[in-house]
Amino acid sequence: MKTLGTVISGLESPSTNEFYFVVGSKDVRKGQYVQVGDSGEPIIAIVSDLFSANRYFERPESIAEYEKNFAKTGGSFFDHFPVNDWEYLVAKCSVQGRYAKGKPPLRVGFPPSPGSKVSEAPHDVIAEFLQLDPDGLHLGKMLAHDLDVKVGLGKLLQKHLAILAMSGAGKSVLATVIIEELLSREKEKGRIGVVVFDVHGEYTAFADKRKNYEWAQKTEVIDGKKVRIATRRLATKASEYLPDLSAAQARELSRVISYLKDTKVDEEKNPIPFDLSDVRTQIEADGEIKDNVKAPLLASVEQLMSLRLFAKNDYPKTKDIVWPGGLCVFDLSTFTNQKRRQIIVAYFASRLFVQRHKEKIPPFVLFVEEAHNFAREQSKKGDSAAKHAIERIAREGRKFGACLVLVSQRPANLSTTALAQCNTFVILRVTNPNDIKHIGESCEAMDAGALSQITTLRVGEGVIIGEAVGSPVFVRIRMPKSTRGGRLGGLEDMAKKFEVAPGAVLTDSDLDAFV
Repeated sequence: MKTLGTVISGLESPSTNEFYFVVGSKDVRKGQYVQVGDSGEPIIAIVSDLFSANRYFERPESIAEYEKNFAKTGGSFFDHFPVNDWEYLVAKCSVQGRYAKGKPPLRVGFPPSPGSKVSEAPHDVIAEFLQLDPDGLHLGKMLAHDLDVKVGLGKLLQKHLAILAMSGAGKSVLATVIIEELLSREKEKGRIGVVVFDVHGEYTAFADKRKNYEWAQKTEVIDGKKVRIATRRLATKASEYLPDLSAAQARELSRVISYLKDTKVDEEKNPIPFDLSDVRTQIEADGEIKDNVKAPLLASVEQLMSLRLFAKNDYPKTKDIVWPGGLCVFDLSTFTNQKRRQIIVAYFASRLFVQRHKEKIPPFVLFVEEAHNFAREQSKKGDSAAKHAIERIAREGRKFGACLVLVSQRPANLSTTALAQCNTFVILRVTNPNDIKHIGESCEAMDAGALSQITTLRVGEGVIIGEAVGSPVFVRIRMPKSTRGGRLGGLEDMAKKFEVAPGAVLTDSDLDAFV
């Protein structure tokens, strides 16, 4: 085991939280896992920063004076003093715990002693200390070690996952990688269903048999324009979908729908589906509804009809959305009406939870892209329908195998209730101070050291924090194996596309043929 350096003494270190060591090897890297002690229960720590020091350059006034003199007489500071002999490197380390083979990380009750030797932690020790799973989901490699990051399915998803990063940092790439791992999972290891609310059309490519044949057979894409909600379901959701309804209007609408459910039956008492036009007709004919209630109620029904979302039956059926080892993508990029998106997410998220609670569908994981738009911390009136459904899954879903993945570029705007229920976070590059503060307040496992490093991450790099791992794991997300959907390339590619064929839908290979 190679020695990296020696623990030094400072005013407040070594402590049970951090220590410093003088670097004696060029192999020390930021983010590297090191250990103090090579037997018993060694202390495991992360190199959180590196500092270069030299006693000759500690007093700026002395350096300034010397430089003035050398400018007059010639020569330099380096010609007269053995400067290079006094240069040294110091590593700052954040203590993570004690390693005990076969046990979870132990609490450090006593700091390392000054003079103790520091060495790089072996890969088998790191893997066990971080509770990595050789049969888990392969997300990438550790930044400072040539070690695959494989995380257990249950640990990563059962208690919900949040993927947080600024735009363009790699959130959708990570989500794609997780989905690939879930679709590739063997039946013997346990498979769950995957549902994605896709607002940018980035996951529809999973269904492309020409490019993603392996996954296309397991994927169903639902065109958001074709989604329909059975009108009979509206009785209990009217206030959520129509927040401007008064109590009297909501009561009358519920009564009318209940009446239609009871009377719209065939000779064998089987229900006959009905739509909003039937509801409107019944409201108009109902003499018990007061005029001052009827008029605004009819206006609200017309508002719902304009969404072209409610029909006689659901599409798709809940039972057709989730199946073991399969992927269902709700492509919400085909329209821009945010209210319609809100209702679709609210309704189907709620239905999935209820059906899973009754064990009528298999365990599932629900990916919500742009989660801050569907579960805002401070939502406007009429924009909270999806928030209630998402928060319910966040609070109760883990008991029943209803898992949630919140993907967001604005964590400061995301529901604190939903975010606080996520026990694991994968945080890629974030620079907005409000978002960083919100992450620190929402994630109990995030210490100041890890929080300060997320601004320095590059695209595709992130840190996994929470119950899925024994300690923070800095990871370089692996590249997806599948071809991704969404918009074509960057700004230059979009400009080229418009020049060669305005309004056409081109693939990367099509564009290459033109340029």
